[in-house]
Amino acid sequence: MYPLLHQALSYLRFLARSGNAHGLHSPFVFGLYNDVIQHTGAYQAFAAIEERRQYLLDSNISITVTDLGAGSHTGAGRQRRLRDVARTAAKPPALAQLLFRLVNWQQPRTVLELGTSLGLTTAYLAAADSRAHVVTFEGCPETARVARETFAALHLPNVELVTGNLDATLAPTLRQLQAPLDFAFFDGNHRYEPTLRYFEQCLAHRTNDSLFVLDDIHWSVEMERAWAAVQQHPAVSLTVDLFYVGLVFFRPNQPKQHFTLRFDHPVDRLLERVGRLSA
Repeated sequence: MYPLLHQALSYLRFLARSGNAHGLHSPFVFGLYNDVIQHTGAYQAFAAIEERRQYLLDSNISITVTDLGAGSHTGAGRQRRLRDVARTAAKPPALAQLLFRLVNWQQPRTVLELGTSLGLTTAYLAAADSRAHVVTFEGCPETARVARETFAALHLPNVELVTGNLDATLAPTLRQLQAPLDFAFFDGNHRYEPTLRYFEQCLAHRTNDSLFVLDDIHWSVEMERAWAAVQQHPAVSLTVDLFYVGLVFFRPNQPKQHFTLRFDHPVDRLLERVGRLSA
């Protein structure tokens, strides 16, 4: 099946089984959904990061991209303009700002991002809490160079960028961490086996309060298999499927629960506005 067709069919299946805040019987998930996931307020840091995004979207500069992951659905070659990378590889504002809110809510000391790209999502992770140590991994040297320019332009000294193949860089970097792994965003390789391997490597450094976020869990059949395996992992107690990303919690003394919730859906936005007008 073609990847884009698979994603379209997956989204239809997702909509058929997904819900919103109504009917949520978990106080923890209810608060997370209403106060963090569906939060619509803007933060001061957003404007500068989006200005950097616009600069990249306007750039005709070309770089040589080394792709060590599952590749691109767009069929792009190795020579790519920054504007095309920013348009196709960077996380959209709504999703990047969700990650900002999750970090702002959780207040982690150590954040890992597997897959830097041009550094826009990293910037949101780092700007959410200047006290956090954000370690981000990028396999492509040219892309990493542009990401470093992003961090410098946005004055984000709390970011450490590790360049190279994740298969070689992740394990030694994890061993050198000075604190437990509180937050991890997995966006480095959209294949079944590497995703689970990186997940297992990070598990050894998490705490009961850690939050792991898996990107593109419905990107392909392989990623859906990986997401299902993560959900069934004995260390995992609670997951939230937002279609675009999956949230993974390790809360002890809690029965295993899985939630499928809509994120940034126009119908839910309309219902929220109606509710405010009628209040």
